[in-house]
Amino acid sequence: MTYDNICKYLAEEYPQSFTRWLSSTPTTEVGVLKTELSLEPIRADSVTLLQTSNQILHLEFQTLPASEPPLPLRMLDYWLRLYRQYRCPIEQIIIFLKPTTSEAVFVNEFTAANTWHRYRVIRLWEQDPAPLLADNALLPLAALARTNSPRNLLERVATQVATIESVEQRQNLAASVEILAGLRFEQNLINQLFREDIMKESVIYQQILQEGVRKGQQLGEATLIVRLLERRFGSIDTTTQEQIRNLPSDRLEELAVALLDFAALTEVTTWLQNEN
Repeated sequence: MTYDNICKYLAEEYPQSFTRWLSSTPTTEVGVLKTELSLEPIRADSVTLLQTSNQILHLEFQTLPASEPPLPLRMLDYWLRLYRQYRCPIEQIIIFLKPTTSEAVFVNEFTAANTWHRYRVIRLWEQDPAPLLADNALLPLAALARTNSPRNLLERVATQVATIESVEQRQNLAASVEILAGLRFEQNLINQLFREDIMKESVIYQQILQEGVRKGQQLGEATLIVRLLERRFGSIDTTTQEQIRNLPSDRLEELAVALLDFAALTEVTTWLQNEN
């Protein structure tokens, strides 16, 4: 489970907490919107959509700004598809998790010819930690907020997590803090402040294990397909290999069937191009 997926988990588990923090419109009713945005470059599992009574809050968590297609274009694409489907106000926010000097984290709009689209950008390392410390659900993000003493901030987060009465919530938030804190702190310090057994008992830890198994299986399938293609057509360039390894499991299965009919490596390239 990647850092941005941890944030997605938190936002969908605690939608009211994130809405109170991010939305300019107060609301008491918040739901997680599950929708199909299947066409590239959008995959349904890559967006976090929180629906209130009068708007959709679209959250995009990013560790670093590198993206293909570029984030500004993606945000415009998201907005168009969401607006086409729901015809309501949509507030879009990109939350960058890891400090960087890249100019891309300061970009908050897409412009091209007669098209102009704006969205909000939050650089977490610039944010006041107070609102995040005030809500247990936001404690994992608080560890990455602005501070002159990072260690003291992490210690405060750890102390607050330890006081959470619900065992399940304490386990899951502790695991989330541990993972996200890895973007800023040395693992030795994290281990000192958080008990390993608490993390292992959390739902998030189990999801991480399952994700690791799934990715391992997927990588094995991709490697096998690459070897079969190399046996038939000789050496395959690294770009094509990377495209194959990035395919989801269902598409790997389709490629495994299709390769039986390929007569040349160019047909493999054409098949992969049709995936984009």
